[in-house]
Amino acid sequence: MKYIFLITFFQVTILCTFAQGTNDSIIKIDSSSILNIRTNEKDLSRKYTGDEFNYTFKTGESQNLLARFINWVGQGLSNIFGINISPQVLQIIEYLIYFLLVILAIYLIVKVLINENFNSLFQKKVKTINDINLTEEHIEGIDINKLLTKAIESKDYRLAIRYQFLLTLQKLSKSDIIEWHFDKTNSDYLSEIKPPEIQKGFKQIAYLYDHIWYGEQTIDNIKYTKSVLDFESINKQIQT
Repeated sequence: MKYIFLITFFQVTILCTFAQGTNDSIIKIDSSSILNIRTNEKDLSRKYTGDEFNYTFKTGESQNLLARFINWVGQGLSNIFGINISPQVLQIIEYLIYFLLVILAIYLIVKVLINENFNSLFQKKVKTINDINLTEEHIEGIDINKLLTKAIESKDYRLAIRYQFLLTLQKLSKSDIIEWHFDKTNSDYLSEIKPPEIQKGFKQIAYLYDHIWYGEQTIDNIKYTKSVLDFESINKQIQT
């Protein structure tokens, strides 16, 4: 009985010792496995600044040609004159240009839809004046001399200059020097005139016509009489 008790005691002692050794190995911490806790750096907004950290605006290859051009101009102003334009302002300029292009496109589309010739948007052309509708009648079928006489009798010398110019166009058309059309401009007619002297004379009367008629210049009988000499000179050179 005594021996049994001693054996049991030694067994319990060995088990406790083994358990203690096991617990010691569990709670033992290797110093090499300790984590180092890092703290956030201060003033990160100052450290990560610049175009490479700006994700709001497109740069480089992601930009279209207009945006690249605007940025190029902005960079040039900065390099040459020291004028720094922010990306926000450059983007506003880009949007403004897009807006103006849209307005221009709408304007041109409207003009096309109402059957306006494209050249007439930028050049002057003959329009309906008083009782002449040149869009419906050919110039060779109009009695311009009769209209000219009425204008002179009413002392409307500015209108008389217009009829003088149309009379010359009528003579040029009848002589096959030009091919008349109501939508043509004076530059178109000038390019069709081959005789040098007639071409020179047409330049002069076209200048007078544009200056007096389109320039809305008021002229009296004296100025009209002086101006009409140029019309008479070219008319004499035209063989009808």
